[in-house]
Amino acid sequence: MVEPTKSANPTTASPEGGTMTPTPDQGPNKEQFEEIKEKVVVFLSELPGYVSKFFGEYQKPIVTILLIVVAVVTIKVLFAVVDALNDIPLVAPTFELIGMGYAAWFVYRYLLKASTRQELVQEVNALRKQVFGNKS
Repeated sequence: MVEPTKSANPTTASPEGGTMTPTPDQGPNKEQFEEIKEKVVVFLSELPGYVSKFFGEYQKPIVTILLIVVAVVTIKVLFAVVDALNDIPLVAPTFELIGMGYAAWFVYRYLLKASTRQELVQEVNALRKQVFGNKS
């Protein structure tokens, strides 16, 4: 089988006069390739600067979004673990008994007497002050 040879100057035939005219080179030439390569190299060398500038400008929203995503993933994992534990026989009723026992202890410890209720209010206010700060 003989392969057709490719000429350095491709030509096309005109159906009217039978003349052959050279066609322009259709593929990308070396100069275009070098120009594109240079642009890509410059962009990639400046990419860390772009990223640090972007993060510097939008640090708070980025951190907030990441914290929300982490919280959602954590809650989903926690629900999956609790669901897996509930599938084990006698674990769900045991957790319910532990929860009822803790609720009874909390009522006995903090809610029955006025003095312990006042202590609970002081602890809640101290925690609120730590979380939200002092109101001016």
